[in-house]
Amino acid sequence: MKLLRALQALLVIAVAAYAIQGAINEGGSDFWETWAYPGLILAAGVLCALRAAGQRADRVAWSLLAIGMLLWVAGEAWYALFLADLDAPPIPSISDVLWLTFYPCCYAALVLLVHGRQEKLRLSLWLDGVIGALVVASVGAALVFKAIVASGEGDAALVGIDLAYLLGDFALIGLVIAVFALTGWRPGRTWGLLGAGLALFALVDGFFMWEDATGHTIGGTAPAALWPAGALLVSFAAFARRGGPGGDGGPDGGGRMPFEPEGARLVAMPLTFALTALALLIVHAFAPLNPLALGLAVATLAGVILRLAITFRDNLHLLATSRHEALTDSLTSLGNRRRLMMDLEYAVSRATLERPWALMMFDLDGFKRYNDCFGHPAGDALLAKLGSNLAFAVGSYGTAYRLGGDEFCVLLEGGEALIEELKPETRAALSEHGRGFEIGSSCGVALVPQDAAGPIAVLKLADHRLYDQKATAQRTSVSRQTGDALLQALQEREPDLRGHVDNVAELALAVGRQLGLDSDELFQVARAADLHDVGKLAVPDAILNKPGPLDEVEWSFMRQHTIVGDRILSAAPALEPVAKLVRASHERYDGQGYPDRLAGDDIPLGARIVAVCDAYHAMTSDRPYRKAMPAQNALIELRRCAGLQFDPDVVKAFCHLVDPAEDRALDNVAFLRAATESV
Repeated sequence: MKLLRALQALLVIAVAAYAIQGAINEGGSDFWETWAYPGLILAAGVLCALRAAGQRADRVAWSLLAIGMLLWVAGEAWYALFLADLDAPPIPSISDVLWLTFYPCCYAALVLLVHGRQEKLRLSLWLDGVIGALVVASVGAALVFKAIVASGEGDAALVGIDLAYLLGDFALIGLVIAVFALTGWRPGRTWGLLGAGLALFALVDGFFMWEDATGHTIGGTAPAALWPAGALLVSFAAFARRGGPGGDGGPDGGGRMPFEPEGARLVAMPLTFALTALALLIVHAFAPLNPLALGLAVATLAGVILRLAITFRDNLHLLATSRHEALTDSLTSLGNRRRLMMDLEYAVSRATLERPWALMMFDLDGFKRYNDCFGHPAGDALLAKLGSNLAFAVGSYGTAYRLGGDEFCVLLEGGEALIEELKPETRAALSEHGRGFEIGSSCGVALVPQDAAGPIAVLKLADHRLYDQKATAQRTSVSRQTGDALLQALQEREPDLRGHVDNVAELALAVGRQLGLDSDELFQVARAADLHDVGKLAVPDAILNKPGPLDEVEWSFMRQHTIVGDRILSAAPALEPVAKLVRASHERYDGQGYPDRLAGDDIPLGARIVAVCDAYHAMTSDRPYRKAMPAQNALIELRRCAGLQFDPDVVKAFCHLVDPAEDRALDNVAFLRAATESV
């Protein structure tokens, strides 16, 4: 690297010396013009070739630049050897062909370098380059075109070759401007050196064409030093260190140019080009320009108008994208909280009692444990999947949203009927299970305008109901797990008992539904039916399995099992409501039961249901001291004891459930008992 820097410094000194001697010696010396001048361009070409050989990245592009410079040197050599001494060198000559080949090499190299750095070639930025080329061409045409045509009058070959150089220079400057535009007008060191070097080629070339066409000359050959200076700048770009915004994606290595114009840069350059073209048109009003310059100036203004139209379109698209991103959850692509509040305001303004709206709010159960076990990436993937499921489940009935974390909600145009229809589908959509995890959801619902009339109030009410249900579900889960453990203990103590409690629980659930109990009450009745014998864990086996009737002492011991069951279940706060039902499960409707001698409606309804179902199952099951009685006989016994041991309403519901034809018989029994008691 030090050797490279020393060589570059030596070449800079040589260019400076060439410029100084050209300024001192009007015609220049043979050594500098014949050897030093092409030698400097050759050195630049060799450096570009070394860059291509030393690094794989952009090898073709730097090889093309090296070839272009070597062709330039070959043209100089051909001219010096075969044409310099001729009075009238042929036009076009082999030197012209070699010099002109330099341009396509540069064009191809620039396109390859840009293509390797730019992820997305924006049309507006390429258009900036075209506009820049047009305005440069219009200025050049205004200054040089007329003089070139006049100087070559009668010699079509001379005019043609001069115009070929002129158009080549215009195209080269246009490409440089396009490259600068693609860097967001922040080219950095690498692209700055490359662009400056190629632009110098074109500018000094245009300057000498202007001199030849107009006859105006500047003493000395100092301006010719800009040709080797431009070549050296290009070669220095090949080894430039990255620096600045454009340098991060320059030709010297990998990476892409991520910078695009923003703010004032977005319009600064097109505005500069437009003002330049407008100035030419103003000049044309006082001193008519040639048709080429005038046409290029008009084309520049048209390009600027098109550029501004594209910018306006891009800004509208950017605004729409920003709005979409502001209202969309990035993980699930559902609407976010902001979108929900906007839609909720609309729903509140449109909702009526006849056409209500509903907000369903969901919170995932078990998701935190899933996240802790499998990690946040897996959690995010699951949230995205569940969000997609929810949107599909809701379909055209409403809109799904993710509020953040594991909270989702749905806004529907409909009332309770639609909610009940969609509840199973939304519950399934937000459910997932696998080895070691189970995900479910809790739901809170608020209707508009029945429950609340404002967006904030609706959201708060749905949230409140959601967490009420979540708390209930958590208590239910705890009580279920605790109850299952106790049931397992009972089964270990008495294996046949599990079938008994399961059957009693099924009967109790059916009767509870018949009597119109809600879901919480049904759950408590079922748990009480499962656990009504849990106190028998404290009863000795000799009493439980005695083949004959119990004596009074044994009965007094047995009657303690409901109190023991109450104490066991009350140890789990989630089972306290169930403990009260278990304690009262052996009370009698007439007040002659145990342990508290409660009567009538003072006995909890759930306990009255369990008592009927337990008695029926006990009568229809084999016992150590007797055989099971037929179901019809058991129903007759229940009807006989209705109003004494059992609640008549519960017995009636039970009999209707087991044998609907027996309802009238129960009514007749009750009528006869009432008549007998009155007598």
